[in-house]
Amino acid sequence: MSHTITSAFILLLLVLDPFGTLPIFISVMRGVAPQRRVWVALREACMAFGVLLAFMLGGRTFLELMRLSERSLEVAGGVILLLLSIRIIFASGRRLFDEEAAPSGESGHEPFLFPIAVPLLAGPSAMATVLLLASRQPAQLVEWIAALAAAVGVCAVVLLASQPLHRWLGESVVTAIEKLMGLVLCAIAVEMILAGIKHYFSAP
Repeated sequence: MSHTITSAFILLLLVLDPFGTLPIFISVMRGVAPQRRVWVALREACMAFGVLLAFMLGGRTFLELMRLSERSLEVAGGVILLLLSIRIIFASGRRLFDEEAAPSGESGHEPFLFPIAVPLLAGPSAMATVLLLASRQPAQLVEWIAALAAAVGVCAVVLLASQPLHRWLGESVVTAIEKLMGLVLCAIAVEMILAGIKHYFSAP
């Protein structure tokens, strides 16, 4: 199946799933000082773009160098998301990623690369998608980079709007969404693991 820049943008946006990341982002950002949240959101989006761009340009070479297959990447990513989903479902949102967040969120620990940039935005599925785009249609690499930049830009806008959305929805609704997304992430993680195992045993 061939892609255009528009279809690649839509595909990447669906894979990055910024609205699915929103409840987790809000939970993680509770321990970050309010004046730092815009910078952190932009930084994490840029990091996600950098990781995916690096994987788009050199992912297949890296996998071949390490003697890894896309199936192993799929299973490993599923395990990571499964552990993350379990913490979302059973842990308090305020203590999900920062066990020692400072009171009032004034000097809490800032997320750096994990878990927002990787694996929530630049997750295994996004890595596999950019890798497949680049390997199947390498002549359109510039278009894939532009589509990736646009998709990550939309994610950054959604993350920047997280606090107003939080105030509008309220604490109880956000908590409910967090638990629901934990269940969805758990199902996605199990599906990824099963798909990776299935592809491994069905490969010639």
